[in-house]
Amino acid sequence: MKLLLTLLLWVNFAGTPDLAAIRKMYTGVTKSETNAKEFSEKMAGVSNNDDKILVAYKAASILLDSKLEKKLKDKIDRFKEGAKLLESTIKSEPNNIEIRLIRLSIQENVPGITGYKKNIKEDKKYITEHYAEQNATLKDYLKDFILQSKSFSEKEKQFLK
Repeated sequence: MKLLLTLLLWVNFAGTPDLAAIRKMYTGVTKSETNAKEFSEKMAGVSNNDDKILVAYKAASILLDSKLEKKLKDKIDRFKEGAKLLESTIKSEPNNIEIRLIRLSIQENVPGITGYKKNIKEDKKYITEHYAEQNATLKDYLKDFILQSKSFSEKEKQFLK
């Protein structure tokens, strides 16, 4: 019985990335190509049936990966794949503030030519309205993002205080 429990715990830890570690990695993915690749490798093992927050980070990794593709067609295909996965994840959990944060972080940084910027106001509003309801760890993560975000004006950031 002990062996079975140990094996189950090992498989769970080995197969599913730690959310705290993923959040930390995500904040640094745009700083270097190496960071982006490491993040993508970490998220590659996430299944679409896993926790929806992890699936949203996987979608973000695919979107980030699209930037690294050499051929235009591959960039476009990879981008569409990531956007589709992120949108389906949001559709399955529309009230998940972290998934909305992930989409906002992507949409505020993609070029306008992608046409993937239509939810910025909606996600900002949702985050602003539901920030106070979150646990301390998530609040800190949200706050760090909001303070450096291009989407929130200085006046809009005042709700954090």
